[in-house]
Amino acid sequence: MRTLSWQEFDRAVEHLAHQARQVPGLTGIYGVPRGGLVLAVALSHRLALPLLEQPGPGCLVVDDVYESGQTLAPYQHLPGCHVAVWVSKAEPNWWHAAEVTASEEWLLFPWENRAQAVADEQQYRESRT
Repeated sequence: MRTLSWQEFDRAVEHLAHQARQVPGLTGIYGVPRGGLVLAVALSHRLALPLLEQPGPGCLVVDDVYESGQTLAPYQHLPGCHVAVWVSKAEPNWWHAAEVTASEEWLLFPWENRAQAVADEQQYRESRT
């Protein structure tokens, strides 16, 4: 299990904020529940854009990790929306990432509980077999 730090989080926020500034007309930030919420709040503050309760036209949809793509797939075709993640376990195609890794290692984000992350990993891996 790879443990990510708050310092790495801050660097990811800066990276994603820089990318987002290149996108004209962003209307707000939507965080995919659960993992994207912390990142969404940080980007909302950093970019001075509203935190959205629902994704809408022209928004930035964010999540903590792109793993299989199942969580982010529903947002791929939303009109004018852009998608970004902190860590992508695949080379970004239609989304952006602050970090890309080929590792299958489970990620422990700074806001997560280690014991719960261990249980989440086990459940995830069992669901894929």
